[in-house]
Amino acid sequence: MSTSFDDARHELFLRGGDDVLNAAAASSHEPVVISIARDYGAEGHEVGKLLSERLGIPLYDNELLVRSAIRSGIDVDQIASYDERAAHGPLAFLPDAMDQSTRGDRVFKAIRQVIIDLASSQDCIVEGRLSDYILRGSPNLITVLVTAPLECRVKIVGDKRGLKSHEALALVRRMQHQRERFYTRYSAGKWDLYMDKDLIVDRSVFGVEGCCDIIAAAYQRKVRTVR
Repeated sequence: MSTSFDDARHELFLRGGDDVLNAAAASSHEPVVISIARDYGAEGHEVGKLLSERLGIPLYDNELLVRSAIRSGIDVDQIASYDERAAHGPLAFLPDAMDQSTRGDRVFKAIRQVIIDLASSQDCIVEGRLSDYILRGSPNLITVLVTAPLECRVKIVGDKRGLKSHEALALVRRMQHQRERFYTRYSAGKWDLYMDKDLIVDRSVFGVEGCCDIIAAAYQRKVRTVR
């Protein structure tokens, strides 16, 4: 089990009471939810984490997997292995591929329901997992894409992971492709990573803090408008 999932479990335990209080406070109005899609390596998680601290609303990223495991009874490690990945369609007729596809679909359905439940009960930030598409009918949804040029993302990933440039480039391309295929599969081809965003923020231009400033301003504006 990775440290990130252990941290997510611990955060879920600590925040249990806060979730109840936040849900009660939100019951008199429609929650404002920020959905953050991100190009791989653009540091969308770091933007979401800083935004959560600044706005005082919860960020759901790896914790979505822990909650989905609890809901579905699927082991969290197995859920993590399918996180934002789609089974390869052309091999779907093979028994092993069919089994993989079925498990992946079960994982997505569990994550989808967790996202819907959280977004209907409280203001929050949701990282990825097709949340912009899942919540597209919500009146107070703010959809964001955190992006950066490929060379910038390659450098960020290489520096963080200690990879050579060609290794970082291969990783960025592979993970980006997985995220894009995930969107295509679970929206039945109706949505993609770059579609219908309220905000597109470039981490290479604004930095993590600057991206956070822009999204926070949009959230505060939305809250003033609806409450």
